[in-house]
Amino acid sequence: MLRVRTPKVTLYVDRSRQQWVVLDQSGRFWMLPNVENPWDQRQPIYPTEDMELEPIPGHYRYMLGLPAGGEERDA
Repeated sequence: MLRVRTPKVTLYVDRSRQQWVVLDQSGRFWMLPNVENPWDQRQPIYPTEDMELEPIPGHYRYMLGLPAGGEERDA
């Protein structure tokens, strides 16, 4: 049986605001402030047309203190 690992969060940068944005597994977006532990102080946001979200590679997750790893499920 094949095991698939799904990420807990997807990381973006909003180029229009120069801000980190995270999409969680539940489909909610969060803005990460420029502080020492941004994940602990995240703020909910709602995507707008003027946002310029660009996907960022997952290895930046650790730098921002985001949840590591993911969930495993059968495929």
